[in-house]
Amino acid sequence: MAVRTINDINPEGKRVLVRVDFNVPLKDGKITDDTRMRRALPTLKSLLDRGASLVVMSHLGRPKGEKKPELSLSLLKDHLAELTGARVIMAPDVIGPEVEKLADSLNPGEILLLENTRYYKEETDNDADFSAKLAKLGNLYVNDAFGAAHRAHASTEGITKSLPSFAGLLMEKECAFFDKVLENPEKPFVAIIGGAKVSSKIGVLDSLLDKADAFVIGGGMAYTFLKEQGFTVGKSLVEDEFAQTAKDFLVKAEKQGVKVLLPLDHVVAAEFSESAVAENIDAVDIPDGKLAMDIGPKTIAAIAVLLADAKTVVWNGPMGVFEFDAFAKGTLDIANMVADCKGTTVVGGGDSVAAVNKFNLADRIDHVSTGGGASLEYLEGKALPGVMALKE
Repeated sequence: MAVRTINDINPEGKRVLVRVDFNVPLKDGKITDDTRMRRALPTLKSLLDRGASLVVMSHLGRPKGEKKPELSLSLLKDHLAELTGARVIMAPDVIGPEVEKLADSLNPGEILLLENTRYYKEETDNDADFSAKLAKLGNLYVNDAFGAAHRAHASTEGITKSLPSFAGLLMEKECAFFDKVLENPEKPFVAIIGGAKVSSKIGVLDSLLDKADAFVIGGGMAYTFLKEQGFTVGKSLVEDEFAQTAKDFLVKAEKQGVKVLLPLDHVVAAEFSESAVAENIDAVDIPDGKLAMDIGPKTIAAIAVLLADAKTVVWNGPMGVFEFDAFAKGTLDIANMVADCKGTTVVGGGDSVAAVNKFNLADRIDHVSTGGGASLEYLEGKALPGVMALKE
């Protein structure tokens, strides 16, 4: 999808309004993971180095239109200054005369950090008047917030009606990788889809069915498929209302000659708990009173065979309850296999990204998406409002 990018502009002497995704995790007012801030640096530095001043805006958490001090962007100000090496001025608000005055007084190389855009209900309502007030703060608009691109909000979509609009370098990279996977993937193409529920992933499965050569289905969602095939699943998570959906998908895959690998063995427990005792089940059937918490060694070995010669791999969703150490092996092994894969590797979706980060493998994967919901919707083939607004 061709989008206009910051490489198409000369920002010297311009005031650029940049929408970033600084929705970082905080504990006691301190940033616990600054990945999202660091991923925006190439765009911010490119604009600053070329003589622009920046008005930076983001949401943080879900204040739902209320000014909550624990979700103030001021908590990120000092770290942003440290990362960029620029002078960062904290705005007292998102819009208004005082903010406009601060924006007008910016020098090239300086940053004005706006308050949390979601302090205003008008942001999520995509209010036209609010969008116009935001637009008064800059001469150009740049969207680098892929993580918020699936939302038609004032700061991601509404504002593009008032200012010349461009994609940042992260937004460009995200779109390029997902477009390659969706439009022209190198074969063989293996899609690894995990997570808890069929209901949240069926859109991705259907979207990739015409493109992938093989699917690996793991995580809680796999047990709806296995139960539908007549296997016993014990107390494992099952969405009975999606049994027909699972069956239809398997029938379509078989007709198209697409391989679907479901768990061949499992690591189970008597209860869903971090302290639960892990037990290997060397069969597809799961005994009564047990619930699946991870994939077993046979399944891991079968996945290794599929990935050995894969030229494109997309991974969305963990293989088990990787947050609990006793049930992390399946997800860890898959993460390592994806990292070792010689083909193009793309990881999207909040939990699989969290797994890659937990195991320190992000720098060995071609693209780790910053957008959970956005990457899911992109893979489903949906048009993202924040991206469509930047299209040439």
